[in-house]
Amino acid sequence: MKILDLGFYANNIKYIGLLSLLISVVAWAVDLTGVVYECPYCRTQRTVIGLLGIIMLIPNPTHWILKYLTSVLAFFGAFVAASQNFMGWKKISGGTFTFNEQIYIDPFILSGCALFFIIGQAWLLLLAREPKSEAEHD
Repeated sequence: MKILDLGFYANNIKYIGLLSLLISVVAWAVDLTGVVYECPYCRTQRTVIGLLGIIMLIPNPTHWILKYLTSVLAFFGAFVAASQNFMGWKKISGGTFTFNEQIYIDPFILSGCALFFIIGQAWLLLLAREPKSEAEHD
């Protein structure tokens, strides 16, 4: 199955970049319109997802400076997502955990999704290879 092949995602990195930007813009829109509460953790995660999406759209994201920037942004975003998610695990251990009434905006679930998505973006960007030149195709 192609969907389980890393090459499938590497070959479609521009589409994943567009999806990342869409996720970031929609998340910011629901925040700024007051649909969800203001959360600095969430704002950080959605910003990192959007910035990594922009890097994915750059014609050749394999330059070492972009890989370094990817590493810094992804580490920061993953740290924030993991910190927010850990607060949920802490509540689980303390016996006080409950899901949000509106499960689709539950911070425990969303921070876990953000963590997975940011790490995936980082992998794609850090494992990206330079496109072959015309001379190398012959």
